[in-house]
Amino acid sequence: MNYTKPYTPPTLTVDAVIFQVNNNTLEVLLLKRPNEPFKGEWALPGGYNAKGETTTDALERVVFQKTGVKIKDDLRYIEQLYTFDTINRDPRGHAVSVTYMGCGRNITYNEDLEVAFFDVNKIPKLAYDHTNIIKYAKERLIAKMTYTNSAFAFLDRRFTLTQLQTVYEIVFGREFDKRNFRKKFLSLNLIHETNKLWRDGAHRPAKLYEFNSSKLENLDRSLD
Repeated sequence: MNYTKPYTPPTLTVDAVIFQVNNNTLEVLLLKRPNEPFKGEWALPGGYNAKGETTTDALERVVFQKTGVKIKDDLRYIEQLYTFDTINRDPRGHAVSVTYMGCGRNITYNEDLEVAFFDVNKIPKLAYDHTNIIKYAKERLIAKMTYTNSAFAFLDRRFTLTQLQTVYEIVFGREFDKRNFRKKFLSLNLIHETNKLWRDGAHRPAKLYEFNSSKLENLDRSLD
């Protein structure tokens, strides 16, 4: 491309897709935009990447300022999702978004801000291209859970096999055969049985398990 005017780089921004499992739903964190463009509409937490900041530095700063969520403390894991660079995605001009996906459990946010978790299947009209970004992130999460131990991000340290299967069914949006799911998951050697039991009212106590690692790891075999 031949430039007839001085080169102007695109604006660099960061955005966060933050998921949690709550009330038998997969939820995503949104905030209501206080300013134009898209004033009053819901959007993903995001903002400008300042000079001298890495994208992860910018993400931590922006997400905390706008939601009260501390990336390192409140999320069990986070990864770079994708770089969205459609030229017309921001009405103010060409803006490139380095987007991250994070997952956690019982995530707390600043209730004095206009921030809320929404059922990922019932999100309101969103600013920019954020609806498509969330769709992409959900698809990535589903794929991730077929070949990594990422489900640990949504569970207590100790959990039953029923609780584990429930998380998979919520994220995938479908039911799994109980016997086949347990047989397949146990064959992956991702979790181990503890000497603790889950007691829930009059129900028979259930064995509690733990993941072998509390960090994101790839599997040698796929759950699918």
